[in-house]
Amino acid sequence: MTAADATSWPVDEVEEEPRGPVGKAFRLSAADSLSLGNALCGFLSVCVLVWSAIAQLQVEHRFVPEPRYFATAVVLLLIGATCDLFDGLVARRFRASAMGAELDNLADVISFGFAPAIMIVFWAGFSGRLPLWLVLMAAGSVLLAGVVRLARFACVKTKSGDFMGLPIPMGAMTIVSIVLLFQPSYITIVAVFAVAWLMVSRVEYPKPKGQLAAVVLAWIMINVACLTVWAAWPEGGDTLIKVGASMQIALVTAIPLRVLMFKREQRKERKDGMQVH
Repeated sequence: MTAADATSWPVDEVEEEPRGPVGKAFRLSAADSLSLGNALCGFLSVCVLVWSAIAQLQVEHRFVPEPRYFATAVVLLLIGATCDLFDGLVARRFRASAMGAELDNLADVISFGFAPAIMIVFWAGFSGRLPLWLVLMAAGSVLLAGVVRLARFACVKTKSGDFMGLPIPMGAMTIVSIVLLFQPSYITIVAVFAVAWLMVSRVEYPKPKGQLAAVVLAWIMINVACLTVWAAWPEGGDTLIKVGASMQIALVTAIPLRVLMFKREQRKERKDGMQVH
């Protein structure tokens, strides 16, 4: 290379300064540890499902999902949901690092996007009741809807302060409920697509604050206990799982219906008010 070539090569005269806080600002906080625990739970949940398939295929050359493995995977997701519930509370109570929001979203993608999508594949993909392409589309829709949901949450704020669209942890628990409650079929796959749509919809869901947060935590703990009973004693715990899963599905479907009824009442009140004036 000649000197002329060297001088003609484009170089930055001034190196770009690093943006954002540096040094101590990037130390992990207590809330970040909970977010990382959430991500680890999602990873371990997928590992449990993969290990169950590999172990069974090596011995029996076929795969039929076992309740104890699914129960373990779901318990890990519920533990992840508990970490997700508390990381925001801990961040507000103590302090949040500069990476807090990003870590929370990345962890949610693993635990409540990728892990439920894999669960759908293991639930329906090996059943032979549905074409594999449809199962993969349903699983992919859950993952992509979760990613879009989290990206929109970071950019869009509602006037009411509530969530726009079904929160991704609740969406994941609804997918889990469908998997635990029903056999794979075209109807249940439609329900999976419906959950994915709710996550990216404009339906507003209330944020778990105060007493509602305590109720959500109690609900998670009850589900963990029910799943533990189900895994150890499937015949006796089956009813508990069906009740819990049915309640989750009913909750997710009832909120949009209530919102639609509320908006309809508001429109009616505005219309009556205009007629009076």
